[in-house]
Amino acid sequence: MTLPKPIKFKVEKYIGGLTQFRKIGNPIKLSANESALGPSPKAIQAIEKNKDKIFKYPESDSNSLRKVLSEKFNIDSNRIICGSGSDQIFDFTCHLFLEPGDEVIVSEFGFIMHRIYASLYKAKVILAREKNFKASTGAILEKVTDKTKIVFIANPNNPTGTYLSKDEMLDLRKKLRSNILLVVDDAYFEFLNTEDFKSGLDLFKDSVNVLITRTFSKIYGLAGLRLGWGYSSKEIIDAMYQIKPPFNVNRSALAAGIEAAKDNEWTKRAIEHNTLWSKKIFSVLKELNIQTNEPTANFFLMNFGKTKINSDEAFEKLTAEKLILRKMNQYKISNALRLTIGNKEINEHFIKCVGGILK
Repeated sequence: MTLPKPIKFKVEKYIGGLTQFRKIGNPIKLSANESALGPSPKAIQAIEKNKDKIFKYPESDSNSLRKVLSEKFNIDSNRIICGSGSDQIFDFTCHLFLEPGDEVIVSEFGFIMHRIYASLYKAKVILAREKNFKASTGAILEKVTDKTKIVFIANPNNPTGTYLSKDEMLDLRKKLRSNILLVVDDAYFEFLNTEDFKSGLDLFKDSVNVLITRTFSKIYGLAGLRLGWGYSSKEIIDAMYQIKPPFNVNRSALAAGIEAAKDNEWTKRAIEHNTLWSKKIFSVLKELNIQTNEPTANFFLMNFGKTKINSDEAFEKLTAEKLILRKMNQYKISNALRLTIGNKEINEHFIKCVGGILK
C-alpha cells in the first residue's frame, strides 16, 4: 500500500529541560528556567473564574490583553501581536521574511529556537562567534552579506546569562542595513537592573525595523499556558496578522495573562526574590570555583573546568539529591550545566548539595 509521505526537514529538534531522570521520586526541576514563585494568585483566580467559558472560542486577536499591555508599557496596541508563546512570534517572523537561501545571523550560543525556526524556512543560519560567552556586535556585523535578512539577539541571553549594553545594542542597529530586521528577544529583561542595560522595548519601541518579543513564561510564571507577544512597526505587525491563525491564544492564557500583567506587586516580589537568591548563589559558586555569569536572569550557566569533578559527574551527584539541572550538549558548551533559581527551600537544598559534592 502506498501512503502519503511527509516532507523531510533537516532541522534540529529542540530538547527541553528534563522533568524526570531515571525514575527519581519527586524530582526538583531546575532545568527549564521556570518561575521560582509561580504565577500571581490573581492569575489563578482568573483561570478559575473563566473555567465555565472554555467551550467558547477566545478573542481572535487578543484585544483585551493587548489593551492591558499597551497601557502598562505605554505602547500602541495596534503594533502588538500575541502568540502561543514568543516561539510563535519567531515562527511568524521567519515565515514572513525568509525565502530559501536567505541568511539569518545568530550569536554562537544564542537561544536555539531562533536558528531552528530560521532553518525550518530553509534559510542559511550564520553563527557569529562569541567572546567569553557574550555576543559580539563586531562579529555579527562581519557576517552580514547582501543575503542577510534577520539578526536575532536574546538580551540577556539564554543559556549564557550574558548581555549587550544599551550602547552596544543601539550601535548594532545603527550599523546594520536598514532592510535587515533586528529581532530582540526580551524574555529575561525584568531580572536585570543595571545602569548600562535597557530592554529592547525601551530602546526600539519607535523603530520601524526592529521586532521585540516578550514572554509570560518567566517572570509571570505562566509557562504552561504558552503566552507571548511581539511589538514592531504597524506594517510588520499587520503582515503578521495576515498569517496568524484565528484564536491562537487560548481563553485561559488570555485571562491569566491580563491579571499577571496587572499585578505589579507580585512581579516586584518575584524580582526581589530572584535578586536576593541570585546574589547568594553566585557567591557560593564563586567560593566553590565554579565559573559562571554575573547574575542577570533567573539562571546560571556553570562551568566545571576548574573543579575536582566534571559537569557529568556533578549532574549525576545532584540528581541523586533529586536536583535536575540542564546539560548543555545541544548548545555544544562543554563541561557545563545550567541551573534555574528556585524558591527558598530549593535554593538552600542546592547550596547544601553542591557544596557537599565539591568541598
